[in-house]
Amino acid sequence: MHPILVSRRRLLAYLAAWVPLAALLVWLNRSAGGADWRQGAAAIVPACFLYAFACLSSWYLCRIRPLALAAFFPLAVNFAAVAAAGGLLLAGAGLFAAWSLNVSPPQLGLLFGVGFLLYLLSAGLHYAALGVESSRQAERRASEARTMAREAELQALRAQLNPHFLFNSLNSIAALATLDGERAREMCVRLADFLRGSLSFGGRQTIPLEEELALARRYLDVEQVRFGRRLRVEEAIEPACRRCAIPALLLQPLVENAVKHGISGLTEGGVVRLAAQRTASGVTITLENAFDPESALDRKSGLGLEHVRRRLAASFGDEAAMEAGALEGSYRVRLRLPCQERS
Repeated sequence: MHPILVSRRRLLAYLAAWVPLAALLVWLNRSAGGADWRQGAAAIVPACFLYAFACLSSWYLCRIRPLALAAFFPLAVNFAAVAAAGGLLLAGAGLFAAWSLNVSPPQLGLLFGVGFLLYLLSAGLHYAALGVESSRQAERRASEARTMAREAELQALRAQLNPHFLFNSLNSIAALATLDGERAREMCVRLADFLRGSLSFGGRQTIPLEEELALARRYLDVEQVRFGRRLRVEEAIEPACRRCAIPALLLQPLVENAVKHGISGLTEGGVVRLAAQRTASGVTITLENAFDPESALDRKSGLGLEHVRRRLAASFGDEAAMEAGALEGSYRVRLRLPCQERS
């Protein structure tokens, strides 16, 4: 169905646009030597509004034969315009006869010529409207493709991260099992709790920051069994940040790096600090840990940091940023991202 016919408001607006065209035809008829304007209007106005519906038929022709078929366009549209103009001519002549009004050849020629031009104009407008619609559909398809590609990338990154932190945890348990079986069993129990928490996220792409922090605490609880007093955790989380949505498991590789590349390399251990602040543009999350500058690896090229960078870029584009580097005996990673609160 024609888009104009599906809405009463559109139809009334379309018919209102024909009012000045009908008035123009009445004036042209009077100028061509026809009857006075009242008699001319009695015949021309009804014919004009009937022709308004005839011009809608060009929409179907334009859909069937796109403008790209240039060789077919002049023949098809001109033939339809001649047929429609002939219909206007017959309708006008019939109404003139019904009102017992004399009609001259110039008047009939005027009706046919104006009808022909109006139909061509209608076809041109329909082609323009179809072009806009096609452009919008192409943009919508491109947007959907970008969204699907982004979601696929996020799922692929998350699929890589899941075994990554699992292997790290199992290596920690293996290292502890040869030294203290009781603590290794306790670590297994805490690891099960941690994995249960991570699996509860299911297919959720984003989760509130407080849930991500809870999972990070469970992981640190696992490592706490291994390192004991060598691992200390400090938090400074503003309440306004807790409902901010972030990609699921975004902080997990950063917490792992803090333990693996930081605390584990220090005989006396150290502190892992987690902080989150609400800012005007979003939320800033900072993770800082003690480390040995002489033995630590360059984590800028590490898998964990690279995954975090890519996930931030895929989720937020230029709205998010990440900074990482050593600072006075500690290693700091700072994330800046928009805050979209989730209940």
